[in-house]
Amino acid sequence: MKNPIVLIPARMASTRLPGKPLALIGGLPMIVHVLRRATEAAVGRVAVACAEPEIAAAVEAAGGEAVLTDPAHASGSDRIFEALQKLDPARAHDVVLNLQGDLPTLDPTLPRTALGLLDDPAVDIGTLAAEIRVPEERTDPNVVKAVVSVAAGAAHGRALYFTRASAPHGVGPLFHHIGLYAYRRDALERFVGLPPSRLETRERLEQLRALEAGMHIEVAFVDTVPLGVDTPADLDRAEALIVARTRPVRAP
Repeated sequence: MKNPIVLIPARMASTRLPGKPLALIGGLPMIVHVLRRATEAAVGRVAVACAEPEIAAAVEAAGGEAVLTDPAHASGSDRIFEALQKLDPARAHDVVLNLQGDLPTLDPTLPRTALGLLDDPAVDIGTLAAEIRVPEERTDPNVVKAVVSVAAGAAHGRALYFTRASAPHGVGPLFHHIGLYAYRRDALERFVGLPPSRLETRERLEQLRALEAGMHIEVAFVDTVPLGVDTPADLDRAEALIVARTRPVRAP
Protein backbone atom coordinates (compact mmCIF):
# COMPACT_ATOMS: atom_id res chain seq x y z
CA MET A 1 0.00 0.00 0.00
CA LYS A 2 1.13 3.58 -0.68
CA ASN A 3 -1.32 6.21 0.54
CA PRO A 4 0.68 9.43 0.93
CA ILE A 5 -0.07 12.59 2.84
CA VAL A 6 1.83 15.81 2.19
CA LEU A 7 2.51 17.81 5.35
CA ILE A 8 3.89 21.35 5.24
CA PRO A 9 5.40 22.61 8.52
CA ALA A 10 5.03 26.36 9.01
CA ARG A 11 5.85 28.78 11.83
CA MET A 12 6.00 32.54 12.13
CA ALA A 13 9.40 32.69 13.85
CA SER A 14 12.11 33.42 11.28
CA THR A 15 15.28 35.34 12.03
CA ARG A 16 15.79 36.78 8.56
CA LEU A 17 12.15 37.11 7.49
CA PRO A 18 9.75 37.33 10.46
CA GLY A 19 6.22 36.19 9.69
CA LYS A 20 7.48 34.39 6.60
CA PRO A 21 4.46 32.10 5.97
CA LEU A 22 2.15 35.11 5.69
CA ALA A 23 4.48 37.24 3.55
CA LEU A 24 2.52 38.28 0.48
CA ILE A 25 3.53 37.12 -2.99
CA GLY A 26 1.27 38.30 -5.76
CA GLY A 27 -1.30 39.27 -3.13
CA LEU A 28 -1.43 35.82 -1.50
CA PRO A 29 0.38 34.54 1.60
CA MET A 30 3.43 32.45 0.78
CA ILE A 31 2.01 29.43 2.60
CA VAL A 32 -0.96 29.47 0.23
CA HIS A 33 1.36 29.30 -2.78
CA VAL A 34 3.18 26.33 -1.22
CA LEU A 35 -0.17 24.68 -0.52
CA ARG A 36 -1.12 25.11 -4.18
CA ARG A 37 2.18 23.66 -5.41
CA ALA A 38 1.69 20.64 -3.13
CA THR A 39 -1.86 20.18 -4.42
CA GLU A 40 -0.63 20.42 -8.02
CA ALA A 41 1.76 17.54 -7.31
CA ALA A 42 -1.38 15.35 -7.03
CA VAL A 43 0.18 12.72 -4.78
CA GLY A 44 -2.47 12.71 -2.06
CA ARG A 45 -3.98 14.64 0.84
CA VAL A 46 -2.27 17.93 1.71
CA ALA A 47 -2.28 19.73 5.06
CA VAL A 48 -0.30 22.49 6.75
CA ALA A 49 1.15 21.80 10.21
CA CYS A 50 0.93 25.25 11.80
CA ALA A 51 2.68 26.61 14.85
CA GLU A 52 0.32 29.61 15.12
CA PRO A 53 -3.42 30.17 14.60
CA GLU A 54 -2.91 32.97 12.07
CA ILE A 55 -1.24 30.55 9.66
CA ALA A 56 -4.11 28.10 10.03
CA ALA A 57 -6.59 30.90 9.36
CA ALA A 58 -4.82 31.87 6.12
CA VAL A 59 -4.70 28.27 4.92
CA GLU A 60 -8.35 27.61 5.71
CA ALA A 61 -9.42 30.89 4.09
CA ALA A 62 -7.79 29.59 0.91
CA GLY A 63 -9.72 26.31 1.16
CA GLY A 64 -6.85 24.26 2.54
CA GLU A 65 -6.54 21.93 5.51
CA ALA A 66 -4.55 23.02 8.56
CA VAL A 67 -3.76 21.63 11.99
CA LEU A 68 -2.27 23.43 14.97
CA THR A 69 0.87 21.97 16.52
CA ASP A 70 3.10 22.79 19.49
CA PRO A 71 5.00 26.05 18.75
CA ALA A 72 7.96 24.73 20.77
CA HIS A 73 8.89 21.96 18.32
CA ALA A 74 12.61 22.00 17.53
CA SER A 75 12.23 20.82 13.93
CA GLY A 76 9.84 20.46 11.05
CA SER A 77 10.02 16.68 11.41
CA ASP A 78 8.69 16.86 14.96
CA ARG A 79 5.96 19.23 13.81
CA ILE A 80 4.74 17.03 10.96
CA PHE A 81 4.79 13.97 13.18
CA GLU A 82 2.45 15.65 15.67
CA ALA A 83 0.24 16.75 12.77
CA LEU A 84 0.19 13.22 11.38
CA GLN A 85 -0.95 11.78 14.69
CA LYS A 86 -3.74 14.35 14.94
CA LEU A 87 -4.90 14.08 11.34
CA ASP A 88 -4.58 10.32 10.92
CA PRO A 89 -4.87 8.42 14.20
CA ALA A 90 -6.18 5.39 12.28
CA ARG A 91 -2.87 5.21 10.35
CA ALA A 92 -4.47 5.24 6.90
CA HIS A 93 -1.51 7.14 5.46
CA ASP A 94 1.59 4.95 5.21
CA VAL A 95 3.84 7.55 3.53
CA VAL A 96 4.50 11.14 4.61
CA LEU A 97 6.01 13.85 2.41
CA ASN A 98 7.62 16.69 4.35
CA LEU A 99 7.47 19.76 2.13
CA GLN A 100 9.06 22.97 3.42
CA GLY A 101 6.73 25.93 3.77
CA ASP A 102 9.10 28.38 2.07
CA LEU A 103 9.11 26.92 -1.47
CA PRO A 104 6.38 28.92 -3.24
CA THR A 105 7.74 28.29 -6.75
CA LEU A 106 8.32 24.55 -6.29
CA ASP A 107 8.06 22.40 -9.40
CA PRO A 108 5.18 20.00 -8.57
CA THR A 109 7.09 17.10 -10.14
CA LEU A 110 9.63 17.12 -7.30
CA PRO A 111 7.37 15.60 -4.61
CA ARG A 112 6.43 12.87 -7.07
CA THR A 113 10.11 12.15 -7.73
CA ALA A 114 10.86 11.80 -4.01
CA LEU A 115 7.81 9.61 -3.51
CA GLY A 116 8.88 7.30 -6.34
CA LEU A 117 12.05 6.37 -4.46
CA LEU A 118 9.91 4.46 -1.94
CA ASP A 119 8.98 1.96 -4.66
CA ASP A 120 12.13 0.20 -3.45
CA PRO A 121 11.13 -1.55 -0.20
CA ALA A 122 14.68 -1.15 1.13
CA VAL A 123 14.39 2.66 1.18
CA ASP A 124 13.26 4.34 4.41
CA ILE A 125 13.46 7.96 3.26
CA GLY A 126 13.56 9.53 -0.19
CA THR A 127 15.01 12.96 -0.89
CA LEU A 128 16.47 15.05 -3.72
CA ALA A 129 19.66 16.78 -4.85
CA ALA A 130 20.85 18.83 -7.81
CA GLU A 131 24.35 19.24 -9.19
CA ILE A 132 26.07 22.43 -8.00
CA ARG A 133 26.83 24.62 -11.00
CA VAL A 134 27.69 27.92 -9.26
CA PRO A 135 31.36 27.66 -8.17
CA GLU A 136 30.85 29.69 -4.98
CA GLU A 137 28.27 27.21 -3.72
CA ARG A 138 30.86 24.44 -3.54
CA THR A 139 32.37 26.02 -0.42
CA ASP A 140 29.29 27.81 0.94
CA PRO A 141 28.36 26.25 4.33
CA ASN A 142 24.74 27.31 3.79
CA VAL A 143 24.58 24.96 0.80
CA VAL A 144 24.24 21.43 2.17
CA LYS A 145 26.03 18.81 0.09
CA ALA A 146 24.76 15.28 -0.38
CA VAL A 147 27.47 12.63 -0.69
CA VAL A 148 25.85 9.82 -2.65
CA SER A 149 26.94 6.35 -3.71
CA VAL A 150 25.69 6.14 -7.28
CA ALA A 151 26.44 4.11 -10.38
CA ALA A 152 27.62 6.02 -13.44
CA GLY A 153 24.65 7.52 -15.24
CA ALA A 154 22.12 6.47 -12.60
CA ALA A 155 19.25 8.83 -11.68
CA HIS A 156 19.50 8.12 -7.95
CA GLY A 157 21.71 6.55 -5.31
CA ARG A 158 22.14 5.89 -1.61
CA ALA A 159 23.11 8.77 0.67
CA LEU A 160 26.35 8.20 2.53
CA TYR A 161 26.60 11.59 4.23
CA PHE A 162 25.33 15.17 4.26
CA THR A 163 27.66 18.05 5.07
CA ARG A 164 28.13 21.80 5.00
CA ALA A 165 31.72 21.25 3.89
CA SER A 166 32.88 20.83 0.31
CA ALA A 167 32.63 17.08 -0.21
CA PRO A 168 33.59 14.68 -1.58
CA HIS A 169 37.15 15.77 -2.29
CA GLY A 170 38.65 15.47 -5.75
CA VAL A 171 37.52 15.98 -9.32
CA GLY A 172 33.82 15.53 -9.97
CA PRO A 173 30.41 17.01 -9.30
CA LEU A 174 29.08 18.12 -5.93
CA PHE A 175 25.37 17.89 -5.16
CA HIS A 176 23.17 20.45 -3.43
CA HIS A 177 20.74 18.71 -1.10
CA ILE A 178 17.09 19.75 -1.42
CA GLY A 179 15.24 19.51 1.88
CA LEU A 180 12.16 17.64 0.69
CA TYR A 181 11.59 14.21 2.22
CA ALA A 182 9.34 11.23 1.57
CA TYR A 183 9.18 9.03 4.68
CA ARG A 184 7.66 5.67 5.21
CA ARG A 185 5.41 6.28 8.19
CA ASP A 186 7.29 3.77 10.34
CA ALA A 187 10.58 5.42 9.40
CA LEU A 188 9.32 8.86 10.44
CA GLU A 189 8.07 7.45 13.72
CA ARG A 190 11.43 5.83 14.37
CA PHE A 191 13.33 8.95 13.35
CA VAL A 192 11.54 11.39 15.66
CA GLY A 193 11.92 8.92 18.52
CA LEU A 194 15.71 8.93 18.25
CA PRO A 195 17.82 11.39 20.25
CA PRO A 196 19.86 13.93 18.27
CA SER A 197 23.06 12.28 17.07
CA ARG A 198 26.60 13.61 17.49
CA LEU A 199 27.12 14.32 13.79
CA GLU A 200 23.68 15.91 13.53
CA THR A 201 24.58 18.27 16.34
CA ARG A 202 28.01 19.04 14.92
CA GLU A 203 26.85 19.73 11.35
CA ARG A 204 23.42 21.07 12.36
CA LEU A 205 21.83 18.67 9.87
CA GLU A 206 18.91 16.63 11.12
CA GLN A 207 19.10 13.98 8.39
CA LEU A 208 22.41 12.73 9.79
CA ARG A 209 20.48 11.28 12.72
CA ALA A 210 18.81 8.87 10.31
CA LEU A 211 22.10 7.87 8.69
CA GLU A 212 23.80 7.30 12.03
CA ALA A 213 20.90 5.05 13.01
CA GLY A 214 21.45 2.94 9.88
CA MET A 215 18.40 4.15 7.96
CA HIS A 216 18.47 4.03 4.18
CA ILE A 217 18.12 7.46 2.54
CA GLU A 218 17.86 7.36 -1.24
CA VAL A 219 18.64 10.51 -3.23
CA ALA A 220 17.17 11.29 -6.66
CA PHE A 221 18.98 13.76 -8.88
CA VAL A 222 16.94 16.63 -10.36
CA ASP A 223 17.86 19.51 -12.62
CA THR A 224 17.47 22.56 -10.39
CA VAL A 225 17.21 23.61 -6.76
CA PRO A 226 13.86 25.24 -5.94
CA LEU A 227 13.94 28.80 -4.63
CA GLY A 228 13.76 28.84 -0.84
CA VAL A 229 12.52 32.13 0.58
CA ASP A 230 14.63 33.19 3.56
CA THR A 231 15.18 36.94 3.00
CA PRO A 232 13.33 39.95 1.58
CA ALA A 233 15.46 39.61 -1.58
CA ASP A 234 14.29 35.99 -1.97
CA LEU A 235 10.71 37.20 -1.55
CA ASP A 236 11.20 39.67 -4.41
CA ARG A 237 12.60 36.89 -6.62
CA ALA A 238 9.64 34.64 -5.83
CA GLU A 239 7.24 37.49 -6.63
CA ALA A 240 8.88 38.03 -10.01
CA LEU A 241 8.74 34.32 -10.85
CA ILE A 242 5.11 33.90 -9.84
CA VAL A 243 3.95 37.07 -11.59
CA ALA A 244 5.77 35.93 -14.75
CA ARG A 245 4.01 32.56 -14.60
CA THR A 246 0.55 34.07 -14.22
CA ARG A 247 0.91 36.93 -16.70
CA PRO A 248 -1.41 36.33 -19.70
CA VAL A 249 0.30 35.56 -22.99
CA ARG A 250 -0.56 38.20 -25.59
CA ALA A 251 -1.57 37.07 -29.02
CA PRO A 252 0.92 38.03 -31.78
